[in-house]
Amino acid sequence: MDTKCENKCGPGYPSPLEAMKGPREKIVYLPCIYRNTNTEAPDYLATVDIDPKSPQYCQVIHRLPMPNLKDELHHSGWNTCSSCFGDSTKSRTKLVLPCLISSRIYVVDVGTEPRAPKLHKVVEAKDIHAKCNLGYLHTSHCLASGEVMVSSLGDPQGNGKGGFVLLDGETFEVKGTWERPGGAAPMGYDFWYQPRHNVMISTEWAAPNVLRDGFNPADVEAGLYGSHLNVWDWQRHEIVQNLPLPDGLIPLEIRFLHNPAASQGFVGCALSSNIHRFYKNEKGTWSVEKVIQVPPKKVKGWILPEMPGLITDILLSLDDRFLYFSNWLHGDLRQYDISDPKRPRLTGQLFLGGSIVKGGPVQVLEDQELKCQPEPLVVKGKRVAGGPQMIQLSLDGKRLYLTTSLYSGWDKQFYPDLVKEGSVMLQIDVDTEKGGLKLNPNFLVDFGKEPLGPALAHELRYPGGDCSSDIWL
Repeated sequence: MDTKCENKCGPGYPSPLEAMKGPREKIVYLPCIYRNTNTEAPDYLATVDIDPKSPQYCQVIHRLPMPNLKDELHHSGWNTCSSCFGDSTKSRTKLVLPCLISSRIYVVDVGTEPRAPKLHKVVEAKDIHAKCNLGYLHTSHCLASGEVMVSSLGDPQGNGKGGFVLLDGETFEVKGTWERPGGAAPMGYDFWYQPRHNVMISTEWAAPNVLRDGFNPADVEAGLYGSHLNVWDWQRHEIVQNLPLPDGLIPLEIRFLHNPAASQGFVGCALSSNIHRFYKNEKGTWSVEKVIQVPPKKVKGWILPEMPGLITDILLSLDDRFLYFSNWLHGDLRQYDISDPKRPRLTGQLFLGGSIVKGGPVQVLEDQELKCQPEPLVVKGKRVAGGPQMIQLSLDGKRLYLTTSLYSGWDKQFYPDLVKEGSVMLQIDVDTEKGGLKLNPNFLVDFGKEPLGPALAHELRYPGGDCSSDIWL
């Protein structure tokens, strides 16, 4: 691929290492949710100024409300990304916002005025139901074909069904399912593809009817939560392996290494609080092994006698050197050196809120890692409710941004104060040489002070792409 391109390149960067040389992020987009809060208003897309030289630094500079109530905006993706770098007819101008509960897809134009996005199109749930028999949408990735693919958690009735909605990348019309008819996985959530190995791997949360209104431990005992990876043949669009995760419950975010030749990656298992490495074995099929375990804490004053870390988001730096993940319940953010992917080494850890802070309702009786319960986090006078959740890394790997809301139904159950006070966005400085994390005490975006009431801000996206939305071929 021509890396110079003489200004005729498509979107993104020719390689992950080239992306690391990209410009510093100046704005970020975050879906903000009002479902399950005291505010009866539509979810909206917030644009936040994160340029330290700007007079509007750390401020929400634009809000784009959606036309409907209770959508539960969640994750987002682009109309096109670095997988289309070789196509000069493509440009990254539309942000695709699937809705976890309403099953709509909103397409937002960020190309005309990045600081003030506009709604471009609404793909109604009825079209997705009729053409795909899918609903409850999660991850959106662009494909090298120019199409957009969105994963589902269920069918229109809320039963588990891990399929994929295919959208035309220009008109955003629903084309049908990516998978062959009748070939959906039992459950769905996230996915990542690696064409050089003819593979896509998808993860499993639970059926929408199981998770929609909160978490019930009995559903875990009943086997209603995911515990497998589904391995797909990328060319044939069908499942070729159903990989059980040893001691892995609720596999959520999945990341291949960014190097497109790599045949391995990592998945975070939320409830079992461990990280598994998946890899292509000598037979040419796929295997998994557990490489990190966060020990649970024995507690009093919580819904269970043991509290898991609850790994909810993971990220890999663009040079494939560091793995980051958040423990939403314990409240810590971690950095591991993965130079040897089989043996990740802890190089940074920060406690940023969580359920086990001093003075809260939970008393820790036994802890394999800490000598005492961490102090509550206060940033610029604001006591942070909730724990670190969605994370996004700057292209150069030196800044990590995070938000504290997981999903409104679970926020309400585990962190009622988070719903009352709104989530926050924080920034962490990263030591990319030796490893290490340090909170920036001067950075706070407080979504508790939004004009219509406290909001739950979720996933973060930069206009120029990032390490969880770009896939290289």
